[in-house]
Order: sequence, then structure tokens, then C-alpha cells
Amino acid sequence: MKIGLVGYPGSGKSTVFGALTGRSVDTGFGSKENLGVVKVHDPRVDALARLYSPKKVTYAEITFNDLPGGHGDSLDRKALLAMKSVDALCQVLRAFPDAAGDAGEPLRELSGLETETILADLEVVEGRVARVRKDRGSPRELALLERVQAALEAEMPVRRIEVSDEERRMLSGFQLLTQKPLLLVLNVAEDAVAEPAPAAIAEAAVQRGLGLVVLSAKVEMDIALMPATEQQEFCESLGLSEPASRRFVRAAFELQGLISMLTAGEDECRAWPVPRGTLAPKAAGKIHSDIERGFIRAEVTRWEDLVELGSEARCREAGKLRVEGRDYVVEDGDVVHFRFNV
Repeated sequence: MKIGLVGYPGSGKSTVFGALTGRSVDTGFGSKENLGVVKVHDPRVDALARLYSPKKVTYAEITFNDLPGGHGDSLDRKALLAMKSVDALCQVLRAFPDAAGDAGEPLRELSGLETETILADLEVVEGRVARVRKDRGSPRELALLERVQAALEAEMPVRRIEVSDEERRMLSGFQLLTQKPLLLVLNVAEDAVAEPAPAAIAEAAVQRGLGLVVLSAKVEMDIALMPATEQQEFCESLGLSEPASRRFVRAAFELQGLISMLTAGEDECRAWPVPRGTLAPKAAGKIHSDIERGFIRAEVTRWEDLVELGSEARCREAGKLRVEGRDYVVEDGDVVHFRFNV
């Protein structure tokens, strides 16, 4: 799944992308897209690796797409069309002074993108409603689209409309921008890196049901260029427990409705991304289709118990290892060993 970084020119969007991926990218106001894969650093995987000393450690990954930012105070049609190609969006908001000393206006940028994406969706929905009415198409589709149209005309993003799973699938083909999950990234000045988000921004995020991460792209770029042994000390000197980019990546991972199923052993400790609510056989299929096809049972241990007790055998003795069947819903942080027969 791809997450698109969006933002108005000067927001620091491409600098955020560079800090995340370690890639040097053009930070001007061009229209080039940049693509990069980022590992989702997971302390749980690290803890399991310390326990097993495996040959290989594998984290979950996210693909970030640095999308065109448009020109001036608006996004052009090319930028809006590029947003349709991703599964979720992260909007970078400028909260630092620009070269001229002008303060950022993150609330205006938030409202601006919301308005532009609502208008783009409204154009799509109005066109489809007209065609369905003309062709006397599905009454159910028409009723749903009319409800969506009314919400958009009331300046409500589609993601805030209550819809059933079936209705969500019906809408998915339209690639509506305001239906996509959205995370806000407040890009602050270097001296504000350890401060919470201003109350007005935090309130706006809560009202819209959006996640919010505070970081300084310049600081994160400096951290990314440091040797790994120096990064933690530098973070602590800034009042940070870890690079803010790690919190951002984890929040972006969760934005997609994903959780991490874990596997652990001497060969590999690994995080496997699975959609929240996934049943055990389907989760097994993430590892290999043969395991899903021949699924017998899942032996499940919580990662905290495994780290504390030191082995699966001790977890079994302590009653901390559970045997689950086909109806088990895998939870975030489960360490799972699948039994199967093909």
C-alpha cells in the first residue's frame, strides 16, 4: 500500500520525504514524484531479536510517494489526480517561518486542502449521479451517491460519512480523495521540536477525526544523516525519546488500518503487516499460501510474555501460550507459530 505525502509549496514536504527515506530529493516547487520504501521501526521486533539473536531481522515497510505540490496557494489538477493513485494521505503543514520570516499558517493549509479535495470529489460524484439518473441505473447506487453529494455540498469529507462495508466498496471505484485516510504532519521550527502541537491545530485534528504528528523536517534530516550510535544521544539532547520520524512512520502504518503480527526464532524475527480484524488462516497466508491452505491451528503468545519469560516452553508452562483455531482474530503484537499440513 502507498501513502502519499501532500502539501502546499514551502511546507517542507519533500524534506520530510528525504528525512524518512535518506534520499536526496529536489525540494523546489517542481512537479516530480518521488517514491521510497521506509521501514517501520518496531521496538517489539528489537526485543525479540535480543532474545533469539536471529540471523535476520525484518521490519514491516511502507511505501511513501512524495506527490506534486502544485503552485502558489492551490493544488493544480495534476497534483489532485496524483493523489488518486495512493491508498492514504499525509498532509504536511508548515508551522515554521519561511525565508522571508513569515509565520506558517497550518490551519489555512488544512482548510485549503480540505476544500480543494471536496470540490474535486463533488465534480466526480455530480457527474456520476447525472449518468445514473439518465440511464435509470441502480436505485441503491443513486441513493448512496445522493447522500455523498449532500455531504460534500455541506463541506463534509466522505471519510466522515457513516457507510456500511458494502457501501464503502461501492464507493471505492471512484477513488474519492476525501474518502482516503488522512494523517496531519505539523512541520515545526527546530526550536519547537519537543513542544506539543498548538491547541488550535490539535482541536482541528480532533474535530475532523484525524491523527496528528509533530516533527521538524530539518532536525529529522540531521538525525537521518548521523551514525546510528549517535542518534539516540542527539534525540535525548532535544528532549525526544526517539526520532519523531519513527512516530510518524508508525502513525502512517496504523493509518492504513494495519497491525503487526510477529514471528520469532533463530532464523528470523519479523513483523508481518495484516489488516486489523484478520482471521488466523488469512494471516497465515501472508507468510505463505501453503500455510493458509493447510492451516491446522495457531500457537499464540503475547510478545511481552515471551520477552519476560524467555522462551515458548516457559510461556507454555505458565499458561501464556494459547492454541487458537480458524475463528481467531489476530491481534497487534501477537507472536504466532502456525501449524499446518499440505
